[in-house]
Amino acid sequence: MDETPMRARAVVDLTALRDNVRALREAAPTAELMAVVKSDGYGHGAVPCARAARAAGAGWLGTATPEEALALRAAGDQGRLMCWLWTPGGPWRQAIEADIDVSASGAWALREAVAAARACGRVARVQLKADTGLGRNGCPPADWPDLIAEARAAEAEGVIRVTGLWSHFACADEPGHPSIAAQLTVFREMLDQAERAGLRPEVRHLANSPATLTLPESHFDLVRTGIALYGISPSPELGVPADFGLRPVMTLKASLAAVKRVPGGHGVSYGHRYVTPGETTLALVPLGYGDGIPRHASGTGPVLVAGKWRTIAGTVAMDQFVVDLGGDSAEPGDEAVLFGPGDRGEPTAEDWARAVGSIAYEIVTRISARVPRVYVGDLGGTGI
Repeated sequence: MDETPMRARAVVDLTALRDNVRALREAAPTAELMAVVKSDGYGHGAVPCARAARAAGAGWLGTATPEEALALRAAGDQGRLMCWLWTPGGPWRQAIEADIDVSASGAWALREAVAAARACGRVARVQLKADTGLGRNGCPPADWPDLIAEARAAEAEGVIRVTGLWSHFACADEPGHPSIAAQLTVFREMLDQAERAGLRPEVRHLANSPATLTLPESHFDLVRTGIALYGISPSPELGVPADFGLRPVMTLKASLAAVKRVPGGHGVSYGHRYVTPGETTLALVPLGYGDGIPRHASGTGPVLVAGKWRTIAGTVAMDQFVVDLGGDSAEPGDEAVLFGPGDRGEPTAEDWARAVGSIAYEIVTRISARVPRVYVGDLGGTGI
């Protein structure tokens, strides 16, 4: 499958993904595992990755938007599924009818969930999110007593079931950061308040990928694994993927579109930000910012071509960029590898992140739909 000639392809190794799920379950043996497949599975493909994660023992799936969760249901998923990024007027009724756990960070969201549950005659599965210090979504401690009281009243009425209480770390990828202990303390206090109010959730969860790997005290009943699921370390400070038994899942490749000799002093790509220092061979890689290659990788992005690491020569265009092969040769159709696991000499997504001043999460997630995903390894069954 990987050998089919095409302009470019993102090869997704589902065997590696399943192995990563197993490694993460071993890292948190007392908790259930949620495989987060938001943003089309961090660019890897939500449905195939969800299927592989379920097969490896992920009891939960997680998405950001309700539309992402509904798409998984439409693809056949029937297991526990949660989505958390809601805006007023969202598809509450559709989510409740699809037995999706919805999240409420404030009274407005809880009330919309309650209204939708009444309208469709179903008991809504609602998880309440606490802001323990991240400062994004989540109910602040000052408003928490009112939210849990209103939720308990709706639960007593039989309109909703509070299935979860949860929060999110700000700095779990920075070992020893003082906010980690502070958030754990606040979360425990907010859990105690909810319990005193009569709430008995199925799951309490706080741990993201770095916390799953390094903070067992944060595991509670469920861990939410995102980037680690795809074999990328959540922080270089914590170690490389292999340190945690993980393997990168995506390899981004392209077929050279042109190879030519040019003289010294030849300008390359828009703005001539690169000029050949002498007679050389240029190779054209048919990927650009339209495919998700960062334009600010101009002059910095690493690529494996003709057996060696090269650096992008000049400006990344919408559809293509150039590498200077120096005295080496290549042919149109030869393979260029932008990133992969790294064990065949190719750069990794982390190498790209360092080159462009970003994080590996962004590198894999931004690869656009114009690049076909080619699935290899243990593909699992046809349904989720």
